[in-house]
Amino acid sequence: NLFSRETYNALTNWLTDARTLASPNIVIILCGNKKDLDGEREVTFLEASRFAQENELMFLETSALTGENVEEAFLKCARTILNKIESGELDPERMGSGIQYGDASLRQLRQPRGGQPPTRQPCTC
Repeated sequence: NLFSRETYNALTNWLTDARTLASPNIVIILCGNKKDLDGEREVTFLEASRFAQENELMFLETSALTGENVEEAFLKCARTILNKIESGELDPERMGSGIQYGDASLRQLRQPRGGQPPTRQPCTC
């Protein structure tokens, strides 16, 4: 809850822990929840946005109550992970990458039969 000063002040420690314990290619999005309670916020959008930018994080304000930007937060993370896979920065086949294909048939997208590159449809998400 980024509207809480106490939570905001703990971000640096949580971010350090995440980056220390996770894959170097970790994808992190900072979600300021409870956007529907805008009048009660203790941390401004600008302050949180600046923190995210300085720490190379994606940033969205969300509301679990109204659903605003909740799906978008997951889609932004998924797009970033997919882009890292496509660029070769992340390899789900490598142990310790932090991600893996959930379905064995999806592995064929990276290594198609017969050596032909897969035809890909542009992402519409």
